[in-house]
Amino acid sequence: MDRGVRGKNSVKPIPPLSRRAFVKSLGGLGIGALAGGNRFSIAGISENGTRAANRLVDTHHHILPPEYVRMVGRDVIGKPSPSGAPNWDPAQSLQVMNANGIATAVVSISAPGIWFGNAARARHLARICNEYAAQMAADYPGRFGFFAALPLPDVAGSLAELRHAVEELHCDGIGLITNYGGRYLGDPHFDAVFDEMNRRRVTVYVHPYVCDCDRAILPGIPSAMIEFPHSTTRAMIGLASSGTFERCPDIQFIFSHAGGTLPFLVNRVVGQANLMGHRGWDEPLRRCYYDTAGSANSAAFGPLLQLVTSKQVLFGSDFPFAAAPSVTASLASLRALGLPDSDLENIEGVNARHLFRRFA
Repeated sequence: MDRGVRGKNSVKPIPPLSRRAFVKSLGGLGIGALAGGNRFSIAGISENGTRAANRLVDTHHHILPPEYVRMVGRDVIGKPSPSGAPNWDPAQSLQVMNANGIATAVVSISAPGIWFGNAARARHLARICNEYAAQMAADYPGRFGFFAALPLPDVAGSLAELRHAVEELHCDGIGLITNYGGRYLGDPHFDAVFDEMNRRRVTVYVHPYVCDCDRAILPGIPSAMIEFPHSTTRAMIGLASSGTFERCPDIQFIFSHAGGTLPFLVNRVVGQANLMGHRGWDEPLRRCYYDTAGSANSAAFGPLLQLVTSKQVLFGSDFPFAAAPSVTASLASLRALGLPDSDLENIEGVNARHLFRRFA
């Protein structure tokens, strides 16, 4: 039995918020009940928050629900980044979206995620984060979608939350981090969850997080600098080597930051796999989607566009962990790469609208 899931340190399950309590808790945060007018009133934004020029879809856009920040702690949330955890509210997301022509953001919880060694707490965090995101999507149709969080490595809790997120909240996909409780994606412990996601044909967005085994290897160096891209690569290799990619062909995966170091290493990885008698790893890697967050530069795009075509690349801002000026700068860098107009159109919105049909 997984000690982290049902060990002696577990607490009694926290009951889920009632709908009335949930809406009441959001009322003071600028997200009221479903009935009523514009929840994020910002000067210069039209009633539905959309401008005619908006065409981008941002698939790497984070939220920091106040209850999540309160329970986890801003210092814990900020550890992966040298800049710490930003202050955030939904109005700031709308401001940066409208300033940069972003029509829709598919939001998610970033590192460190929701697992801190206690299953009941993780289930509670998953529920409040998912309902918060669903409320944003309901208040502003077309402006926000969301990837639902799961309380992995708690498999039973994750299966229950998966059902709730898909059937009740109508999420746009599931958001995972690269490892949970020392286990990378592809570990057999997660098989039942991946099998169910495959049955439901969900889109799975994967964000990196440092594994305990890799923490503080270089003291003073933030994990986001080096370990995050390597963590994405380890997760992808775990999914390939375990057969999860092959067993779950109806999951559409999105990997952050242009796939970490995988595009640069793919020939080495596939070559070594072939020597080990494991053939065909490159095919699922070429079926995955990859986002541009922190990677809109020639050093990252060169290897990426040798692995996949522009039809497998999605725009990602990494807001608010990338501040508003960085979002504008990343778009400028993307457009300065000299890509054909058709490739830019794919990356900036066509691919995402194909993947998330309700934003078509």
